[in-house]
Amino acid sequence: MVETWTLIDEEPGSAGYLPIVNRRYRLPDGTRAEWDIFGSTQTVAVLAITPADSVVLARQYRPGPGCILDELPGGAVEPGEDVPAAAARELLEETGYAGDVRIVGSTWLASGSRTRRFIAVAENAVRVAEPANEPGEFCDVVLLSLTEFRSHLLAGALTDVDLGYLALDHLGFIS
Repeated sequence: MVETWTLIDEEPGSAGYLPIVNRRYRLPDGTRAEWDIFGSTQTVAVLAITPADSVVLARQYRPGPGCILDELPGGAVEPGEDVPAAAARELLEETGYAGDVRIVGSTWLASGSRTRRFIAVAENAVRVAEPANEPGEFCDVVLLSLTEFRSHLLAGALTDVDLGYLALDHLGFIS
């Protein structure tokens, strides 16, 4: 039978960019285990679709994979910020696009993470401004047809593949 673990204590730390908490647990069989739990915020990614059915992506360097990827625009939800507002803000900052934004799903980043990832859809997305990237953020806007975007997802050529599929499913593009 699966049982919850008992948290003994935890110590905050950092691994550079990511906040880390080292947690010590007592397992159901009485043994102890340590886990480094990373992340601490909510994040949001946006599947923005133009009136011409193009998907709006942000081309950017990703240090984990060590390469340039065409990604769903998105980022951290600021403390006290509404998730849909964060989605609209991130889409506008990274791409200059705005649309009818709504949250359509969420998932956990990983089993060792406290980060809840949300996916938003922005329909009728149109360019309303120049991108205004945050310091240290460098993005180019890329437009793909829905067919090209589905191939992009199937190739695993971005970091939020699961969120992309959640959004497409919500929109009825997956049968």
